[in-house]
Amino acid sequence: MASELIFREEKNGEAINVAISGEVDIYTSQKLKDKLYSLVDESKSDIRIDFKDLTYIDSTGLGILVGALKKARQKEKNIIISNMRENINKLFLITGLDKLFMIEG
Repeated sequence: MASELIFREEKNGEAINVAISGEVDIYTSQKLKDKLYSLVDESKSDIRIDFKDLTYIDSTGLGILVGALKKARQKEKNIIISNMRENINKLFLITGLDKLFMIEG
């Protein structure tokens, strides 16, 4: 059974806030890529991603986050991640992504 990935998006002026819930894996990673790349293209400022309800992310998903960050930085924007669960925070620490991304809370 494929996992589910849900986005809740909120625009506040030029800022875009998106909450991601569910799991990012090989089955849902294309949905994540499409959404993040679209947000980077349409946003006029940094993108804030709330991971509070994200329960799992695999290496495919991490790669997509890095690709989206690279695309954002080419447009002089940043991706800010908040409310990471402990298991996902450990992945960011182990992979060094905690040094690439702005992480809050």
